[in-house]
Amino acid sequence: MPRAFTPKVVTANDLLEGDVVYLTADDRWTRHLAEAELLSDEAHAALRLIEAEKQGNIVVGAYLADMKPGAHGPEPTHFREDFRRTGPSNYFHGKQEQARA
Repeated sequence: MPRAFTPKVVTANDLLEGDVVYLTADDRWTRHLAEAELLSDEAHAALRLIEAEKQGNIVVGAYLADMKPGAHGPEPTHFREDFRRTGPSNYFHGKQEQARA
């Protein structure tokens, strides 16, 4: 028996900078998970992923990540996605550097 579809966001890595990015409802890539489009329909999610995969000149490694609705937008349901949204763990740069400022 197939598992029930759970909400997802389309995520990838920025091709030039490597940052984690999320697809928004208005077809932009953002570095802020709160701005990501939360997809609750399986067919629509599959179409959004196909659209993202066609943007190989902007992003790499697009996939659907499990999320849940939160007070300030999508929230990760898995440790991996929670970890990815904070940026690289080896030293402060990108999102982590901005958070320190």
